[in-house]
Amino acid sequence: MADASIMERSRARLADDAARLVRERCEQLPPLDETERFGAMFDRFADARVVLLGEATHGTSEFYRARAAITRRLVERHGFTIVAVEADWPDAARVDRYVRHREAGHYDEETFARFPTWMWRNMEFAQLVDWLRSHNEGRPTGERVAFHGLDVYSLTASMAAVIAYLDRVDPAAAETARRRYGCLTPWQIEPAHYGRAVLRAGHDTCEDEVVAQLAELLGKRLEYVAADGEDYFDAAQNARVVRAAEHYYRIMYHGSTESWNLRDRHMFDTLQHLLAARGERAKAVVWAHNSHIGNAAATAMGWQGEFNIGDLCRTAHGDSAVLIGLGTDRGTVAAADDWGGPMRVKTVNPSRADSYERVFHQSGTACSLTDLRASADRELREALGAPRLERAIGVIYRPQTELTSHYFEAVLPEQFDAYVWFDETRAVTPLPTARPHGVPETYPFGV
Repeated sequence: MADASIMERSRARLADDAARLVRERCEQLPPLDETERFGAMFDRFADARVVLLGEATHGTSEFYRARAAITRRLVERHGFTIVAVEADWPDAARVDRYVRHREAGHYDEETFARFPTWMWRNMEFAQLVDWLRSHNEGRPTGERVAFHGLDVYSLTASMAAVIAYLDRVDPAAAETARRRYGCLTPWQIEPAHYGRAVLRAGHDTCEDEVVAQLAELLGKRLEYVAADGEDYFDAAQNARVVRAAEHYYRIMYHGSTESWNLRDRHMFDTLQHLLAARGERAKAVVWAHNSHIGNAAATAMGWQGEFNIGDLCRTAHGDSAVLIGLGTDRGTVAAADDWGGPMRVKTVNPSRADSYERVFHQSGTACSLTDLRASADRELREALGAPRLERAIGVIYRPQTELTSHYFEAVLPEQFDAYVWFDETRAVTPLPTARPHGVPETYPFGV
């Protein structure tokens, strides 16, 4: 008991020392409504080819507004040409057509209407979309900033997009695609049931069919690009999504590590395709959860064999990839109780005493930027270098089981190059999921 008490006091002293150094070395950030001043604080990272912007939750207004301000600065002043986010490719493609002033898309589904709708169908994000459209207006087509989704979940929408494209450019190939993708038809509504059927019922996989479809589409690249390079790129990426999604849903019951790695590998590969398509001078801003963009090797995720976009970018781009985490202590968040449930505005518990969030809370700063790179402050890195708990809230928040549901161990200065702190935050403002009578199908983005 005495030894435990001594250890607790020692940890408390270390936390106090770390909080003092954060208070002394961090930089106070301007108010978020001063967009230009806020964004200018991140000019130091503008030489990177990829700037990855995280979030500790999927439903916090300040995180969206901060990332929007940083993104605007990087686009407007530093030549960033791609905004890529943790979202489905077909939905993001509709937004991309809107922000780049291209012809409206061919998708029937409402944009970002799948759970969790509030993650991208919110007021804060819609304001960035409108700004991107305004920024692109009047610019040459090749210089317009593109918007893309990186995720793997759009199996049904991506199959439909591939077939719709081939119907326009190659009707015979479209019939072949229908036959191949027909293998997955029974699971279009609930793709997760496909993996269960393969694992438990011995159902044949559809792997050969989706691989063959992707190979055929890629094999006709020169022919299709000559007709319309933009539409071909979209169709090819949708075929890649189908290939990755089939694999993802097939292995999701085998264990979380394998499916996590497949998903983040797909998101990283998609980012690499986007950079290659825009050329050597292309620069990208990535929006995703901290758990995706922070270096997984510095967290319990990596210690159990998981990797993510952050450490893949670190390996591929070295110092030309900048990983910026965003965190908070308390407030409100938009989240559900369970997967597929309704969005609720939930109260975020104050952080645990043994967490990084508590260190930053004890620093007494309301809104700050802490540069964690070795070249910036070695003493601060050392003070924060002992492993601590870190909180991650996705689209589900269970405060009653917060320790087991939302905390993991990490080494913050190895996980991120910089950390943006908001002591108290509030939930995003969701937009309606149903289209009001009389407005276009592309509501609320005008796509």
